[in-house]
Amino acid sequence: MLMGIIGWVFLGLIAGFIASKLVNLRGDEPQIGIIMGAVGAVIGGWIYSAISGAEVSGFNVLSLLFACIGAGAALTAWHMMRARSATR
Repeated sequence: MLMGIIGWVFLGLIAGFIASKLVNLRGDEPQIGIIMGAVGAVIGGWIYSAISGAEVSGFNVLSLLFACIGAGAALTAWHMMRARSATR
């Protein structure tokens, strides 16, 4: 169980790092993007476990895929919220 969660967090950190390099951060620090990626990855992995009923395992390709999708969704949502607040 712990290895699966660590895998989710690791993928989220990587996704957050890549996204922080690709996306205009509008004054945000890159660490925020990395942290949001990790949080989104854990949420995405948890959603996969809840939907599929599969327990967190050491390595499950589909749960890791959902973790990456969750990281991307969290980063996108964060930047959309920041863009909206910057225009006000």
